Amino acid sequence: MRPASAVLMLSLLAGCARGGSEAAPAPGGDPLLDAALAAPLATDEDLASSNRANAVASLPDPDGSVPSLDVGPDAIGRARADALALVGGTGEMRQAPAATRTQAPLPPEASLSAAARAAHTPGAEACAGKVQYTAAWAARMPAAFPVYPRGAVQEAAGTDSDGCTLRAINFQTPVPLGEVIDFYYSRARQAGFSAERIAQGGDDVLGGTKGGATYRVYARKLASGASEVDLVTSG
Repeated sequence: MRPASAVLMLSLLAGCARGGSEAAPAPGGDPLLDAALAAPLATDEDLASSNRANAVASLPDPDGSVPSLDVGPDAIGRARADALALVGGTGEMRQAPAATRTQAPLPPEASLSAAARAAHTPGAEACAGKVQYTAAWAARMPAAFPVYPRGAVQEAAGTDSDGCTLRAINFQTPVPLGEVIDFYYSRARQAGFSAERIAQGGDDVLGGTKGGATYRVYARKLASGASEVDLVTSG
């Protein structure tokens, strides 16, 4: 997990949004998390199209502790298998185009938190200050852009208030970065989104739009060999 605290993230967003950010809910009193945990499991045909990836993602505990990441070969194999299932099989997993390098620097906030990135993501700026911090948002990602299967969520923020539909999630996965980008490229194209890939700073960035909806995937390789991803969606 990157060295940003929830307090730092809230202070940062307060400075770049009109209304200021909302305080993180107290442990044990989170209605969004309660609703996510109470949601039906996708075990019957009527729920077959649900966002299955989040059912096997590791979420932070209410006490603020974050899940550890299993980087063993079995964990990588299970995550890959689930990712293939989500895109419809090996034949549906597309290879993303090579990244175009840009010299434009990442904003200083980009190194701090997934939610901070939302304030600099096209289409999401006006909603960034309205986010709430709770693990439940990781289970409420758009169907096209779930947390990578079996990913360990480190931070989760989002809002559905005042006409905003914003999600900003940070997670880690033992699956190599290129495969993670291919997964989100495949999901984006299947859902009718555009897709552009650039290399910016130390990040591999994939993003696109469909109508008024946008997504951005900011991915980087960790020293452990695992991948860390900030996933921001709006609209």
